[in-house]
Amino acid sequence: MEYISLKDILTAVQGKLLKCGNVHEFNHISIDTRKVEKDGVFIAIKGEKYNANEFLPDAIAKGAALCIIEEIKYEDKDLKENTSIIIVESTRKALLNLAEFYRSTLGIKVVGITGSTGKTSTKDMTYSILSEKYKVYKTQGNYNNEIGLPLTIFNLDKSYDIAVLEMGMNHFFEIHNMAKVAKPDLALITNVGISHIENLKTRENILGAKLEITDYFNNASKLILNIDNDMLSSVKNDNKNYEIVRCGCDTFSDIKADNIRLGEDFVMFDIFEKSSLVFKDFRINAPGKHNILNAMLAIAAGKNLGLSYEEMNEEIKKMEMTSRRLDIVKGKKYTIIDDCYNASPDSMKAAIDVLHNINGKRRIAILGSMMELGNEAYNSHREVAVYAKENSVDYLVILGEFSSAYIDGFKDMDRIKCFDSTESAIEFINTFLEEDDIILVKASRAMKFEKIVDDIKELNN
Repeated sequence: MEYISLKDILTAVQGKLLKCGNVHEFNHISIDTRKVEKDGVFIAIKGEKYNANEFLPDAIAKGAALCIIEEIKYEDKDLKENTSIIIVESTRKALLNLAEFYRSTLGIKVVGITGSTGKTSTKDMTYSILSEKYKVYKTQGNYNNEIGLPLTIFNLDKSYDIAVLEMGMNHFFEIHNMAKVAKPDLALITNVGISHIENLKTRENILGAKLEITDYFNNASKLILNIDNDMLSSVKNDNKNYEIVRCGCDTFSDIKADNIRLGEDFVMFDIFEKSSLVFKDFRINAPGKHNILNAMLAIAAGKNLGLSYEEMNEEIKKMEMTSRRLDIVKGKKYTIIDDCYNASPDSMKAAIDVLHNINGKRRIAILGSMMELGNEAYNSHREVAVYAKENSVDYLVILGEFSSAYIDGFKDMDRIKCFDSTESAIEFINTFLEEDDIILVKASRAMKFEKIVDDIKELNN
């Protein structure tokens, strides 16, 4: 992070200076007292389960020289000579405002990525492709919300050329607020499914929330869409001052993947611009057709930032995908598909496609609940089970509140096993698995299915 002056911080956060210490420049910002650095800034976020304003003495003791607060929870004896205090109406808003100011001081391009599924894979691919030519920073872990994105911005400095920033959301205006901070030059939308439909009610509303990523576009900005998705194929740029680049396997794509070949742990395809072949045998060392659609967005971003297809094809071979997202682990006995980071109807079906495409003895899917689907939850779980049966899944092992929906869709009680707890499922799996089985493990993050994966890995040694 580059240095920011106390004066600029005060202006950016629209606060009132309660105390001025003897440190007037800062190059580290934290919201966690465990990560405070000497002479750094501590922003006291007030959450539902904690109030960081109460931890101000701890932050000061650990070296914070500027504390931004919204409640006075300290005493004068807690302060030091170097301590400055700024009070604001909302520290959450102050965090966003300060990140917006800091981003404005950096001569950097920003690629913003959102969508119902595939954000992280697309981020990893885009980062890999752009790293051929540029110094790139990408969102780490799940820092893709109104707290995480500003903290990601503060990790940048003027040595970076491009930031690839993931943006997630649960409600309207969250992506709007992040776009205000990040000011993306390019925005990639992977798809519009039914994740978070419990909050947003309709897919049309979900699309509207995703399109907030364009709220701070200018006439040099570009929106890159996967038009194989039915909602995104309908997006027009009537009366908009930015260009739309349409990608996918669809005939009408600006950049299209064709002659697709699906391997157990890779995909390969040819690239067309309009109807003209421009590159043959583009290869990604990640399985599943869905990864082709993610890759086309990354490829379009690379093309718009000056990379050739040859450069992109070479660099993407070095790609490192974020863990627990369709990790294929081949052990002595079994092949495990570890995809237990998160789950939605689209990503469930994509994972089943990968399971279907791997050669082995029996295809076993260990599936849990998908969250935030509201009134669509039962039908969505049922549809996943129908899809599993249609795509050669031999056995379903299921947990969670929608087990009855899985049973309704799969309709074969001889090949479905239902459990009330992870522990009981693991106990069954330990005796059920056979050599050369292929096992998919997938559920929403809250179900903590990594316990199942880790246990199978122990058996696999």
